[in-house]
Amino acid sequence: MSKRDYYDVLGVSKGASADEIKKAYRGKAKELHPDRNKDNPDAEALFKDVNEAYEVLKDAEKKAAYDRFGHAAFEGGMGGGQRPGGGFGSGDFSSAFSDVFEDLFGDFMGGQRGGGGRRAARGSDLRYNLRVTLEEAFSGLQKTINVPTAVACSACEGTGAEGGVEPTTCPTCSGMGKVRAQQGFFTVERTCPTCSGLGQIIKNPCKSCRGQGRVEKDRALSVNIPAGVETGTRIRLAGEGEAGMRGGPPGDLYIFVEVAKHDLFERDGVNLYCRVPVSMAKAALGGAIEVPTIDGGRGRVQVPAGSQSGRQMRLRSKGMPALRGGGIGDMFIELAVETPVNLTSKQKELLREFDELSEDNNPETKSFFSSVKSFWDGMKG
Repeated sequence: MSKRDYYDVLGVSKGASADEIKKAYRGKAKELHPDRNKDNPDAEALFKDVNEAYEVLKDAEKKAAYDRFGHAAFEGGMGGGQRPGGGFGSGDFSSAFSDVFEDLFGDFMGGQRGGGGRRAARGSDLRYNLRVTLEEAFSGLQKTINVPTAVACSACEGTGAEGGVEPTTCPTCSGMGKVRAQQGFFTVERTCPTCSGLGQIIKNPCKSCRGQGRVEKDRALSVNIPAGVETGTRIRLAGEGEAGMRGGPPGDLYIFVEVAKHDLFERDGVNLYCRVPVSMAKAALGGAIEVPTIDGGRGRVQVPAGSQSGRQMRLRSKGMPALRGGGIGDMFIELAVETPVNLTSKQKELLREFDELSEDNNPETKSFFSSVKSFWDGMKG
């Protein structure tokens, strides 16, 4: 039985372009794939015919030979592995099937696009560590940062070619970025050594960027730091990362925020803690004290008489704002009762008199020494 014309198999005319041939092949491959036609016993044979036709017509040299001699061009082992009885050997079939896989799933796996060219490589994402004060984290701010990165070369407009001339298709891989080599029953695919997988070459590289399409430069960027940021907060600036190779899309810039420690306040989420020293007399007698707040103002707190070190009091809504809304935290004041030092003779005299009169005013001290006395009496017994 005579073999069908390859152009008829794919449903294209003899003058069809490479793009038209590839588009027709993709449609036929999807339509006749055996996995989609399990009830059709002829599907596998038809699918092989489509792959066989595409394997010849996609290759410029094979296509020229076929246009001139027809199927006779590949008889007797010509054309790369045709076996007796028609159909291509395992090497060519796997090669063609690889094209199907790339065409169907390449968009999801970073492979080739339609038209034979490879997508330009995306630039790398960048990280920038930004340190802010607690006051800045409270109020938020607009901050300018300088980021050293690779930017598109202005001399060649990112193409990598002198004068901005578009790169040409790599002759080694025909723009695929990959080359195949037959090793026994297997087809080995590797990155094209001529274009390093880009699918394009530059005949006259730009002198400014040496054909890379990008140069190193410090960029000044304005960053909006929202109120309420915490250490570890990540801010993404889309498209502000490293420029892609030869006009490829840029990556993103990620800013990692670190909030510096504060001399007065300690932060726990949206709440602030402040340790405030008070005199022994103030703690004993009670009274009002003023404390600083993170907004630069002052808060007034009433210390209850008889307060001890470690006692906490709350100032509502004097903490940090929540990053994504949800109100403002509280501020907690912890009292630290101070023992006076460098006393004068008069102060010492008064304290001794005070101590003699204070036995009944110190219930915890009285209880402790009572327990000590009982312990010692027990030891003696």
